[in-house]
Amino acid sequence: MPRARDPNRDKAFEIYKKHNGDIDLVEIASQLRVPHGTVRGWKSKDKWEQKLNGTFHKTAERSNKKRTVKKKPIDDGTRETMMNENLTHEQRLFCIYYSKSFNAVQSYVKAYGCDLITANANASRVMGYDRVKKELQRLNEIKRQQIVVNEADMIEYHMRIAFADIGDYLTFGREEVPVMSAFGPVKDDNGNELTKEINTVKLKESNKVDTQLIQEVKQGKDGVSIKLADKHRSMEWLDKYFLMNPLDKHRIDYDIKKQQQDTERSKAQVGLIKSQTDKLTGSDNQDELKKLDEVLAEIKGVV
Repeated sequence: MPRARDPNRDKAFEIYKKHNGDIDLVEIASQLRVPHGTVRGWKSKDKWEQKLNGTFHKTAERSNKKRTVKKKPIDDGTRETMMNENLTHEQRLFCIYYSKSFNAVQSYVKAYGCDLITANANASRVMGYDRVKKELQRLNEIKRQQIVVNEADMIEYHMRIAFADIGDYLTFGREEVPVMSAFGPVKDDNGNELTKEINTVKLKESNKVDTQLIQEVKQGKDGVSIKLADKHRSMEWLDKYFLMNPLDKHRIDYDIKKQQQDTERSKAQVGLIKSQTDKLTGSDNQDELKKLDEVLAEIKGVV
């Protein structure tokens, strides 16, 4: 008799589909309290990506199609972390989250499903466990070996910061809201609720914005505020890199020309001293010859 299908199998795909595939399988496994390897197996067997992209067909229909070779996924070490028997389930998740964000408090919130107050009190304690430290060091070493940052990456990053649009992160405007008192909405003599117009700021969902460019999101008594990475610093970086300021170009040209002139002048001095040295070689004037050798060595050091 075939084994009954695990109901979490369909739930896992629904979570994956809800996030349009932009969610870590470890996160799905954490929500459903099942092993990470099980979710990975469901994804492979049930063809989640093909279903999500609308390219799923029956085997008979695609039997004549050319088989594509899948790229081998990059091993980030998380698979071994989820199999580490020296850690609890929550500690494994904590290590994975921390290796990606380097934020102990937020990693604790995600791994243990608690509030910020509890996370603030316990995150440092978990970080102090030797077994956790050892696992974090292993994950960080794997990440270090896989980091490849080139010149184009730096330019692209500063371009994103310099030309970021605050409108991509929030909407703002004015809105009619009821006038409230300690006893609820304020009404006029006819029983109609009074309203007033206020300024509103509404943040967009985090999964729809480039969170890498956000430095701070704060909820205060005056409302919510968001702070992006410094546009001016990135503008200055790009300006220097591309030499957009004409003065910078002239300054560099001047420095190069001056360096060339100094080099030619030094070479001429070396040639002159060599000729004088040749004249003194056959004489007994050893003191003069020694002085010329010292000057020659000094000039060569400059050149």
